[in-house]
Amino acid sequence: MQTALYIREAIGSLLVNKLRSFLTMFGIIIGIAAIVIIISVGDGAQSLVINQVNSLGSNIVAVLPGASDDNEPPATALGISITSLKYTDATALRDQVQGLIGVAAYVRGVGAIASATESIDSNYTGVTPDYFFVEDTALDRGYTFTEDDNRSLNRVAVLGWKTYTDLFGSADPLDQFIRVQRQSFRVIGVLKERGTSGFQSQDDQVFIPILTAQKLLLGIDHVGFIRAKAAEGENLDFVAEDIRAVLRERHGIEKNESDDFSVRTITQALDVLGTITDVLRYFLAAISALALIVGGIGIMNIMLVVVLERTQEIGLRKALGARPYHLRMQFLFETMVISLLGGIIGLLIGTGVSYGIAVVVNSLGYFWRFTIGSSSIALSFIFPVIIGLVFGFYPAQKAARLKPIEALHYE
Repeated sequence: MQTALYIREAIGSLLVNKLRSFLTMFGIIIGIAAIVIIISVGDGAQSLVINQVNSLGSNIVAVLPGASDDNEPPATALGISITSLKYTDATALRDQVQGLIGVAAYVRGVGAIASATESIDSNYTGVTPDYFFVEDTALDRGYTFTEDDNRSLNRVAVLGWKTYTDLFGSADPLDQFIRVQRQSFRVIGVLKERGTSGFQSQDDQVFIPILTAQKLLLGIDHVGFIRAKAAEGENLDFVAEDIRAVLRERHGIEKNESDDFSVRTITQALDVLGTITDVLRYFLAAISALALIVGGIGIMNIMLVVVLERTQEIGLRKALGARPYHLRMQFLFETMVISLLGGIIGLLIGTGVSYGIAVVVNSLGYFWRFTIGSSSIALSFIFPVIIGLVFGFYPAQKAARLKPIEALHYE
């Protein structure tokens, strides 16, 4: 009964000054909304990352240049250019590692690509012929290039669906010529529309033999990365170890020396990405929690003003028999009610914004999971109560210590 009375009195006090009450809880609203949005967006981003990585294939082993720990991103993911992987490494893996049914090496470039009538800036990718098998591509028309095309440096190209429509519209592109960085290439095939995979559009691409790309367009002798496809039922960890052993031998790495490459299975990639997104999410949530502290200071400041405004009321209550405990609890409950209402409003706003983000991202064709976890709901109630107790204690204590005679004569 006593608690219900305190809550009823607290709500009544808030309703007397509605605008001031709302402005008082504004910092709490912003802080809780920010935390809810960050946690929800972090969950959605993690689901997006996992979906994109899974789209690359569950039986794929990736080899990237540069060493890295198992729980850290490879150097290339940080924008560092490393040239330790070669085309011959890919062919050696294809020939020497049991359990692999396809090995694709990649180099990438960006440049002007033109047909007889249209010109665009797009991506071109040099790949080994195994690419089309490793990536599970399907042809809309034509055919793909062969190992003979690759070794002979033939200037042939397979177009992604968007690049085809941008350059040729609805016309038949087969045996037509395009120019890639001033080099002429004959179109031999068009891939069916594939969408986005690994955060990159697979339709806005031109695929050419990797040796042609290295020697005629890029002037390099290294590859960007390698993807190896294991047969169904193969243990990816064992396959990864065999790949590592072959590359260490090829690169002349001694027993006590570190690798100059990284081998990652899909499981390892998901673990690393999950760790990164978790760290970023909780770091940003911790920064957003600073808004709660600022909000708590604002609440304490306003409650001190309220104590001064109601000094005579406090003196009258004490004169009528109210004890310091009762006054302390009255003002603490007012502070907690303000904080708790701010937390509830912040939760509602954060939920609405998070849902809007999920709707927008899903409408763009990506998989984005909308979730408001129990942790967000719990934080929306627990944090405001703690803020109310911590920052409301001093004003409540000040009210409780006022002397009745001095309070009644206060002007």
